[in-house]
Amino acid sequence: MKRRDFLKLSAALALTGAAAACGGPSASSAPAASGSSGASGAPAAPADSAAPASGAATDAAAGAPAGGRVLVAYFSATGNTAAVAETIAGAAGAELFALEPVTPYTDADLDYNDNGSRTSQERADPALQEVPLVSAAVDGWDTYDTVFVGYPIWWGGAAWPVNGFVTGNDFAGKRVIPFCTSGGSGLGRSGERLAELAGSGDWAEGRRFSAGAGAEEIAAWLAELGLQLL
Repeated sequence: MKRRDFLKLSAALALTGAAAACGGPSASSAPAASGSSGASGAPAAPADSAAPASGAATDAAAGAPAGGRVLVAYFSATGNTAAVAETIAGAAGAELFALEPVTPYTDADLDYNDNGSRTSQERADPALQEVPLVSAAVDGWDTYDTVFVGYPIWWGGAAWPVNGFVTGNDFAGKRVIPFCTSGGSGLGRSGERLAELAGSGDWAEGRRFSAGAGAEEIAAWLAELGLQLL
């Protein structure tokens, strides 16, 4: 081949190669198709199905207190408070802790009309209101974030057997929710007085229930408190 023809052929081949390099998109610059794999081999998530933000998981469990553990501690003289406590625990997935006096109260002890009955004497002498409990210590106490404290109303206030539990535990960092049962008396300042005895904790206003309070009424109250129900 003559030198002139060889130079023409070489120039033509060079122009063809340049055109190919400029016209074809490279693998790195082409947009990835939805659902295609990236360089790592993991499928790329479509824009509208990205992993949920942490707020999504929080919304799903918005009613549950931080940490999720709920305790229902209660003293029940005739069974009414126990019934409400059990309903609360069942609805909120809480643990129950019964406050049991070392010397249980008998029906005669609870005769408020008898000035010689145990409760009447205890009412008259505040020193007698320090009722020893079988136990005021709760296993795993530090793991509970919300604590319900239940009691019957005696002479317009919280039944004093709960006092030993309230004074014997540190409620710092806990949400504390009092509830009571009574035949007619309201919650009154019973929750406030217990909060004063405790000296710690974030105490809510609380609620009074009558004997035989229904599960729907109790569940509605728990929902108002923002608790996640089972």
